[in-house]
Amino acid sequence: MKRKRDNSSVNGNLLRKPIRRWFPLFMGPMVAAFCIGFVWPFLQGIYLSFCQFKITKNAKWVGLENYIRAFQDQSFTRAFWYTALFTIVTVVLINVLAFAVAYALTQKMKGANLFRTVFFMPNLIGGIVLGYIWSMIFDGILSKMNTSILLETKYGFWGLVILLCWQQIGYMMIIYIAGLQAVPEDMLEAARIDGATKWQTLWKVTIPNVMPSITICMFLTLTNGFKLYDQNLALTDGLPFIINPDGSTIKTTEMLALNIVSTFNGSGLHSRGTAQAKAVLFFILVAAMGLIQLRATRSKEVQQ
Repeated sequence: MKRKRDNSSVNGNLLRKPIRRWFPLFMGPMVAAFCIGFVWPFLQGIYLSFCQFKITKNAKWVGLENYIRAFQDQSFTRAFWYTALFTIVTVVLINVLAFAVAYALTQKMKGANLFRTVFFMPNLIGGIVLGYIWSMIFDGILSKMNTSILLETKYGFWGLVILLCWQQIGYMMIIYIAGLQAVPEDMLEAARIDGATKWQTLWKVTIPNVMPSITICMFLTLTNGFKLYDQNLALTDGLPFIINPDGSTIKTTEMLALNIVSTFNGSGLHSRGTAQAKAVLFFILVAAMGLIQLRATRSKEVQQ
């Protein structure tokens, strides 16, 4: 038996050596593409956030001026709080509803596969298309009230919430279904033998075992909420707007990503540098929120 183990380990090492030899050939193109398509533009973007420029070749170093302008921009701070409120609402609604649908569809009901397909289909439609479709739907309803989704901030907010929930609930549902199907059957059987109700089994057995799926879905909905752009552009384009005493305008349903793009496309001398500074702050914000959420939810995961 000892010789067989030694021979198997030797054969395994012999098989690994050719694989390691060809490792750079397979990984090289991917690493190069990642560096060219992500790392280099990201580092260049950080540098440009400290510059005044119209084109990248003529960038002029201005230090922290762009960041100061970004923090002084009322539209940016309003977009931040608007995006934060929107993200909180959508994270709660999407995860609760997606889990509820997934739980229902794993209870051996008839037509479960058909319902899964129907709920998942909205995720296949692009955000721009969804925005225009729902814009017509909302305006058709609101026209009976002599208003429009572009005329009142509250309608724009809840319109975006409904749109994102309708699009993403089906996707998160698939992840929750995978988590629910991975719950150990012996634990569920033990809970039933002990006389636990369905509600007690759900809270004490099912949800703790589904925490890895909850972690993934929370992360996706959190980052998607902050990064939302195309749906915001197509549904409201940030409208309606208010006029400040100094003559400047602030779009009341404009989220962070749309605010950055609008700033970049501005005609001011410092608009592109300020937009780049906003983009760096945006990245730091989303990365920090994502890491905090991952740390908070992973600490509650059950080791099986």
